[in-house]
Amino acid sequence: MKLVILDRDGTVNEDRDDYVKSPEEWEPIPGALEAIARLNHNGWHTVVATNQSGIGRGLFDMSALNAMHLKMHQMLAVHGGRIDAVFFCPHSAEDCCACRKPLPGLFHQIGERFALDLREVPVVGDTLRDLQAGVAAGCEPHLVRSGKAAPERMDDTQLAALLAQVPETHVHADLDAFVDWLIARDRAAQRLPSGRGEAR
Repeated sequence: MKLVILDRDGTVNEDRDDYVKSPEEWEPIPGALEAIARLNHNGWHTVVATNQSGIGRGLFDMSALNAMHLKMHQMLAVHGGRIDAVFFCPHSAEDCCACRKPLPGLFHQIGERFALDLREVPVVGDTLRDLQAGVAAGCEPHLVRSGKAAPERMDDTQLAALLAQVPETHVHADLDAFVDWLIARDRAAQRLPSGRGEAR
């Protein structure tokens, strides 16, 4: 099973400083849903791992979160794509849970659900904690310059500081660019070695 783990806010949908609190506020980043569909069409499964401390802070409830994800699934289906599952942490930092990123609890849940070793599974996010949580579970880190990592919100010095904390992170303009990169790498890995029937 080929799997990609995605952050949600700032990676799939537009981020908000005051939290995404309703389906009306949930808006996909241009090209993100099409990118997930392309992953699916090339044999990749996708899951979301997201901190949703707005629940713990009383900003929205589970019915609102479910409605946001219903909208996400419905909009994605229009493009012929799907997200297999959404794993979320509802806690605030004060709850000291094991599932709030940068801790890897959500990733351990994903590994258990799909009976997968997550080593080298790509994790894609727009914040340091997304990458730290994934790396703690053995994932391959990918930063997208959308959401909190957008160039207008993170300058070159801040980017360098982030990358210094998570070595070997791959950087992409957005989720669409990540998918281009991953599909190209996958196809290159599947090519026959020279001398095994390749056209010359």
